[in-house]
Amino acid sequence: MTLALFDLDNTLLAGDSDYLWGEFLVELGIVDGEYYARENERFYREYQAGTLDIHAWLAFQLSPLAAHEPEFMRELRGRFLEEKIQPIILPAGRKLIEAHRAQGNTPVIITATNSFITRPIAVSLEVEHLIATEPEIVSGRYTGGVTGSPCFKGGKVKRLEAWMAENRTNLTGSWFYSDSHNDLPLLELVDHPVAVNPDDTLARHAASRAWPILDLR
Repeated sequence: MTLALFDLDNTLLAGDSDYLWGEFLVELGIVDGEYYARENERFYREYQAGTLDIHAWLAFQLSPLAAHEPEFMRELRGRFLEEKIQPIILPAGRKLIEAHRAQGNTPVIITATNSFITRPIAVSLEVEHLIATEPEIVSGRYTGGVTGSPCFKGGKVKRLEAWMAENRTNLTGSWFYSDSHNDLPLLELVDHPVAVNPDDTLARHAASRAWPILDLR
């Protein structure tokens, strides 16, 4: 199969689902508002700057999952998808996915954002294959930890390699669409790297390598 890989946040979405989830929990009073909002913003700035400590971020971001019953959090997630995510799904992103599917390529969403948040987004986008950071579950409860490697920077490459081994495929003819310089390790590996509404660092890199730059907004 020929893979068409898509980052999610700020690529297929006109926003960051990780960050918006934090804001959503603050709005509903599920977390300590002032502290959580401040830390959520700090981590997001570090992500944009390329200095994010992914393990510190995940310990922070997954803590509400561990603190509440899974069914309650799933109910909140349903509201989140309807109120915060559906309005920012980019129609041009949907069309791009469908264009690849029509060409016989296999769409895959590959994202650092955890699968609790992103699985229903992938379903909404009608993408079967999702590679994401996996929250740990023990005895039916989220622990606040992570199973396997976080799907971030070089970890995204490792997770994809494991997925390709399981699915008996490779990167021959592959595409990858991303907005972020944090995805350069994977962008450098595919046959067709594409910058989508890129941050400044990725835009400069893409221009220097003559990579296509798309505006899906």
